[in-house]
Amino acid sequence: MNKWDAVIVGAGAAGLFCAGVAGQRGLKVLVIDHSDKVAEKVRISGGGRCNFTNRLLDASAPQKHFISQNPHFCRSALSRYTPQDFIDLVQKHGIAFHEKHKGQLFCDHSADDIIGMLLAECDAGGVTLRAGCNVKTVRPLEGGGYELDTPQGLLQTGSLVVATGGLSIPKIGATGWGYEVATQFGLRLVERRPGLVPLTFDGSTWAPYAQLAGLALPVGIETGEKKNRMHFDEDLLFTHRGLSGPAVLQISSYWQDGTPIRLNLAPELNLPERLQEAKLRSKKLLGNELASLVPSRLAEAWVSQDAALQRPCSEVPDKALNKLAEALSSWGLTPTGSEGYKKAEVTLGGVDTRDVSSQTMESKQPGLYFIGEVMDVSGWLGGYNFQWAWASAHACAQALNTHH
Repeated sequence: MNKWDAVIVGAGAAGLFCAGVAGQRGLKVLVIDHSDKVAEKVRISGGGRCNFTNRLLDASAPQKHFISQNPHFCRSALSRYTPQDFIDLVQKHGIAFHEKHKGQLFCDHSADDIIGMLLAECDAGGVTLRAGCNVKTVRPLEGGGYELDTPQGLLQTGSLVVATGGLSIPKIGATGWGYEVATQFGLRLVERRPGLVPLTFDGSTWAPYAQLAGLALPVGIETGEKKNRMHFDEDLLFTHRGLSGPAVLQISSYWQDGTPIRLNLAPELNLPERLQEAKLRSKKLLGNELASLVPSRLAEAWVSQDAALQRPCSEVPDKALNKLAEALSSWGLTPTGSEGYKKAEVTLGGVDTRDVSSQTMESKQPGLYFIGEVMDVSGWLGGYNFQWAWASAHACAQALNTHH
């Protein structure tokens, strides 16, 4: 019989970090993962460079950058383990990094540097790691603690930490195991859906724009009404099936099925003014003038949809010009759906924070902890989800003890 102070299921960002911190506190820690490769999501993150935190995270108001039914839940852990704390660790390990924009920090070299660091921290804590090992059943023991049934035999542990992430990117091994354990012990779940995901449109609606696939440009994007309105200024990418890029990934987490999104495709310009000006001075075709204000492929796609626009600027009726300006600076369109979990960077929803301590990450089931993405806490694009992984893992590791 294998006996451990803590067994952590899931060798991703949160699981490995928690194991290293707990091991270095003197606990006997085992990390198990059903996949043969650890930390695959870290490896592919940030285009392979791992956007490991965000310097602009506001620890006094983290709810600004996080989505949850209780956005204040994440405040305690995030204020106790900050981006600077993680940056200090990265620097201690001699990992070179840079800031891209909006506080986003990336490895200069590769995400493997972060994985190497997490494994080195586990080694320093004497952590045992078993990859390619899945948990078949979890049973609570009479005097406290848990018994786990695995292909490598029975394990007993005082504390069980669920760090299995969410449903996003199943091809690298994401499963719903963490939610099954939560349900087994009577914890509530918040409905899950893909977050940070490209949006799609049905074929006929999208036909006029399909030829724009590959075009990227800075936009303003928003969704929702009045006090629920969310707005981002980010880059947009046209795809064959719809829209992607940071702007769309960000808004997708706030977008509700069946509602529109609004795009300003020329956020830096006052388009009505610029088009009226062109009408007064230019003899060129409107399409050519428009192509000096927005990318030419975009100009072409819009002008080709309306015969009134396919003539010299001076001959285009004011009404048609204003309609064009309105269409480009406040383009409302309703996605039919998203690319789903296969392309989603995170899972929204998860284990209900009402059933988990914001101080320790222990659930109302004694000795059962949840950290990282499996919970109903999802961050914005740009390193926020990793910071939640580090902070929730750290809070949990500090709370684990050698006896239950």
